[in-house]
Amino acid sequence: MPQRILFRTILGAVLRSCRQEAGLTLRQVSREAQVSLGYLSEIERGQKEASSELISSVCRALGLKQSQIFGDVATQMALSEMASDFRLTQTN
Repeated sequence: MPQRILFRTILGAVLRSCRQEAGLTLRQVSREAQVSLGYLSEIERGQKEASSELISSVCRALGLKQSQIFGDVATQMALSEMASDFRLTQTN
């Protein structure tokens, strides 16, 4: 059975990566985005779905455009799908 690739998992990883590249802590971003630290942590770990409002707030806190985040998510999603397809062809 192929591995499920979830949007929320990739989005969380991209948000975490962008936050770390900006040199910001989870606490700093949660405060600026006005979202609870715990909830933002769950988003970054892919455990919760992020609303469009939350994504907008986090992007603003990171100083990024939503299109940048979604572009990165689309790229990572495509790479994950290709890797999954490659693994399937190797096992058949």
